[in-house]
Amino acid sequence: MTVHLVGAGPGDPGLFTRRGEALLRAADVVVYDRLAPGALLELAAPAAELVDVGKAPGRVAMTQEQINELLVDRGRAGLEVVRLKGGDPFVFGRGGEEAESCRDANIAFEVVPGITSAIAAPAYAGIPVTHRGLSTSVTIVTGHEDPAKGSTDTDWDALARAGGTLVVLMGAGRVTEIAKALIAGGRDAATPVAAVRWGTRPEQRTVRATLETIDQLGVEPPSAIVVGAVAGLDLAWFEQRPLFGRRIVVTRAREQASELRGRLEQLGAEVIELPAIALEPIAFSLPALDRYGWLVFTSANGVHAFFDQGLAGAGLDARALAPARVAAIGPGTADALAGRGVRADLVPPRFVAESLLEGFPDPEQPGARVLIARAESARDVLPEGLAERGYEVDVLAVYRTVPVAADAGHLERVRAGDVDAITFTSSSTVKNFCAAVGPFTAAQPAVISIGPVTSETARALGLRVDTEADPHTIDGLVTAVLETLQ
Repeated sequence: MTVHLVGAGPGDPGLFTRRGEALLRAADVVVYDRLAPGALLELAAPAAELVDVGKAPGRVAMTQEQINELLVDRGRAGLEVVRLKGGDPFVFGRGGEEAESCRDANIAFEVVPGITSAIAAPAYAGIPVTHRGLSTSVTIVTGHEDPAKGSTDTDWDALARAGGTLVVLMGAGRVTEIAKALIAGGRDAATPVAAVRWGTRPEQRTVRATLETIDQLGVEPPSAIVVGAVAGLDLAWFEQRPLFGRRIVVTRAREQASELRGRLEQLGAEVIELPAIALEPIAFSLPALDRYGWLVFTSANGVHAFFDQGLAGAGLDARALAPARVAAIGPGTADALAGRGVRADLVPPRFVAESLLEGFPDPEQPGARVLIARAESARDVLPEGLAERGYEVDVLAVYRTVPVAADAGHLERVRAGDVDAITFTSSSTVKNFCAAVGPFTAAQPAVISIGPVTSETARALGLRVDTEADPHTIDGLVTAVLETLQ
């Protein structure tokens, strides 16, 4: 029973610490604020209590005193509590006050540092806070105090004289007064200034000016404001990525979306997960595998279900497939087989059922049998085509796809055209997406399909398909996104 004060970092979930992730996964209660990345909440156990205590201009979910009481209350109840705080708990995060409350109540607590936006936001904007020949020191100060009021804990005159780099957090609303105070304290009015809003996130924006002109740029919160010679450097990298600022919808099942999402995010995109389907296991019994000359797998999902539920359930492993030859409809399916210790004997040049049929050999003898492991609902092109060629064909349904409830906010963004592209990886994702979204209230975003069957379904449902992946793989889909949006 411990209260863990965990720094969530500046916004990029990839900067979250391994210790923080382990605690978040084991937490009974997660108390989070506005600047904690939403993606991190997905790490929490489904049964964990999530408590929003965020503060925003004009909105305070809980006062600091109420937050302190909440942490003590949950800690006394014998629960593992994670207090997830944007940035670092002890850098203008009021983590010290929360730690004091736990100490005074004899509640065990732990502090897990996070990367502060005072360092990370400038770094993602290409601004080193120290740099040889320009700055050998950095001072971090809150701008939440009003330098124009009668008294203040911040000595702006001293900060102006100190030189080096000054990073102001929570100062967007008072940037004009701060700039005037620094100039009055002796800083040159021509001193470079950079304001990095939503640093390290896909919506990051950087504006550059001087102390004299920064008030003209409309700096908005939350921004890290960098004052000093280093703010004149521009080693931009984050905002230069090819898909930076683009909003892309991924409709793939959540169980499968991580690879595509990761690839798109690395290229700078904001990925909106709107899974149109979920994968659901089916109870099935393995037939006698020694009856079949060929085993055919039409997806990586089918491979995993066949091995995990079928072979493992029967106490078998990949050796049970030895008498048969194995066909895979594409490289993703072949890779899944390879991961199970099986090399596919046949992978067609085009990753659709029609191409697999073209490359399939004729039966070596009458009554030759083929077993097709696939989804419960799928096109019958392959079994019908193989039957016409003279094979005895058995279809084994090893999993099904089912619709899932979509996030209402994401749906509205898509309807309103607040996205740049939608990606589809199967006909079922298209069908369920269209059923959930309904008609667009603005121009249709770009639609990027993984292959011809998916494209055909999309067009049949009234969508304009802008680009089709070639090859019909995740790599091909990512390339198609780049070609469409660059």
